[in-house]
Amino acid sequence: MANFRKLDDLGDVAGKVALVRVDLNLPMQDGAVTDDTRIRAALPTIKDLSEKGAKILLLAHFGRPKGKRDPNQSLSLVVGEVEKVLGREVMFIPEISGDVVKQSVGILGNGDIGLLENTRFWPGEEANDVELVKAIAANGDFYVNDAFSAAHRAHATTEGLAHVLPAYAGRSMQAELEALGKALDNPVKPVAAVVGGAKVSSKLDVLKHLVTKVDHLVIGGGMANTFLAARGVNVGKSLCEHDLTGTAEAIMDAADEAGCTIHLPYEVVVSKTFEANPPSLRTTNVHEVAQDEMILDVGPSAVESVGDALKTCRTLVWNGPMGAFETVPFDAATVALAKIAAALTKEGSLVSVAGGGDTVAALHHAGVAGDFSYISTAGGAFLEWMEGRVLPGVKALEI
Repeated sequence: MANFRKLDDLGDVAGKVALVRVDLNLPMQDGAVTDDTRIRAALPTIKDLSEKGAKILLLAHFGRPKGKRDPNQSLSLVVGEVEKVLGREVMFIPEISGDVVKQSVGILGNGDIGLLENTRFWPGEEANDVELVKAIAANGDFYVNDAFSAAHRAHATTEGLAHVLPAYAGRSMQAELEALGKALDNPVKPVAAVVGGAKVSSKLDVLKHLVTKVDHLVIGGGMANTFLAARGVNVGKSLCEHDLTGTAEAIMDAADEAGCTIHLPYEVVVSKTFEANPPSLRTTNVHEVAQDEMILDVGPSAVESVGDALKTCRTLVWNGPMGAFETVPFDAATVALAKIAAALTKEGSLVSVAGGGDTVAALHHAGVAGDFSYISTAGGAFLEWMEGRVLPGVKALEI
């Protein structure tokens, strides 16, 4: 991964205005924030800059207001939660540029924090409009991007500002980039990737990229059925994209050429109905799935053999569950493999990086989220990184 400026590279910033892009796109229910993880992620950067005496202006989006003001998507709704997590007062500023922001900066003391309005209320944000970028930058001395989860968007506050102000990666962004660098850009080999999820179509580019990068590719979830079907296995009434079996074959051919071993389940857990603890539940060889059965998880023997492969690896990247993990007992394979990966990480033989909403939920469900080397809460940005794409918000920070 290329070099980028970090907060450690900042000189004296007392009294200077830091425009800090954070992720405050928080889940809410009945007007209350239900998960403050993203605020907590921004804490180290805010604390660092505040202690150095900078005046901090937080930039963030919230929902999809499509360039119009919408009181139901105003960041004023989350300012109370931000204050609670930070343990201090935060001034809400109902604009993102102009005199109102300028006057607010005049009121803020060194180390104080202001939260600007939802950047997506302005159409120029998503358009990365040069004039809007200049207008926002006019009230700042330097720019800090601490929102990796929005780094795959080339918007005014995620990419544009980095070209007109001295730009730095925040602590959360720095941790993310360093972890991802260790996982795929410059990994200790052998490298394994676990990719699960329902559909091959949503992860095609990920799979195509990974076969050229990793030594072992473990395919689970509904997408494994498409690969099994491509190998002539009758998958019964399982979720399967039969129109993509040719694409699956091409990916397997590319893996052979690149020396990447693809692991597909040879033992599976099936049922005639998709429900919790169904009466028709059984574990079987993949070649013995009946026409009226669905594959809903990977069998324990197959998980064990994947675990044995992980024991030979030094780096692991994980995105997506192995089965229909939200429904018991189809969470068994995901939980078992997560525990193996966590144990190997704890003993120091494996660097493990996981990301994506379902994956994070699955690792928490397995009780091992804290044992992985790094867990990315980013969804789209993490997937695009796994696809080998250039993320505009990251590229703009490079020195």
